[in-house]
Amino acid sequence: MKFVKSSLCLALLSGLSFNALAEVDIYGKANVTVQSSDDGEGSFTEIKSNASRFGLKGSEKISDGLEAVYKFEFQVDVSDADSKGDKDNISARNQYVGFKGGFGQVVIGRNDTALKQSQGKVDLFSDLEGDIKNIFKGENRLGNSVSYASNSYEGFKVLASFIAEDDVDAKNGYSVALTYGDAGLKKSAVYAAIAADSEVNGYDVVRATVQGKIEDFRLGAMYQTQEKVDGSAEADGYLVNAAYLMGSNTFKVQYQAMDFDGSDDKSAVTVGVDHKLNKNLKVFGFYSSFDMDNNVDQDYLGLGMEYKF
Repeated sequence: MKFVKSSLCLALLSGLSFNALAEVDIYGKANVTVQSSDDGEGSFTEIKSNASRFGLKGSEKISDGLEAVYKFEFQVDVSDADSKGDKDNISARNQYVGFKGGFGQVVIGRNDTALKQSQGKVDLFSDLEGDIKNIFKGENRLGNSVSYASNSYEGFKVLASFIAEDDVDAKNGYSVALTYGDAGLKKSAVYAAIAADSEVNGYDVVRATVQGKIEDFRLGAMYQTQEKVDGSAEADGYLVNAAYLMGSNTFKVQYQAMDFDGSDDKSAVTVGVDHKLNKNLKVFGFYSSFDMDNNVDQDYLGLGMEYKF
């Protein structure tokens, strides 16, 4: 907990007033699964903490039309698989401070890149075994970054990230995105985005995302091209998925594939169902199967629960 206390002290030293701290928004979620996992060498049973987290965020008015904003978010491994207690079960997620006004929002620190943010909520199995990060490059949360998000104009928003070089041989990275609509599909029936990374975490990436709703159905798709900055490991891939809401249940299916030039291809299919018990609590089950085209197939079957606060 020393790490947490240190970050809270940083918030105090940042000049946030007592009144601002009193109005801080404390939030988080615990997501845990019991699952049978087969990584290609036989199945075993494990308990996994799937990006469980807690955080605090808030703002303080500086003048009319200008606010200081901050967020300190931490990931917690509530399963704590290391029986010896050597594993640090608290790690950093998005943590930044900045300004918000009529120009939009500018923050400095650790943050999801514009390309990562552009996916919205299209990934139906985010943080689980079927997460798109296991097939697609570009799911980056990086420090040494400056992030910009414009205000919405007729439903359109611009996102941009600058990732500073951290040594003499490194190059600055850039990530940009243009989005349209509400990612939660609550204020609009369609969400769409186009995004690109240039020399971000060793890759150049271009990604297009779209998701929409028709009555109780949610349909999503993604197309991506990616390659290492040295020109190797070129690949293109796609994702398609569908969800159907029936009362307190949501039935989901997702397929994703990546085709590499002159190398092994990757694909994954995941099916699952969520059952909402109330606004903050749900139980769920899923099955994910990966075909890595290298004679090492992977399968995961899990049951879990998620509680948000």
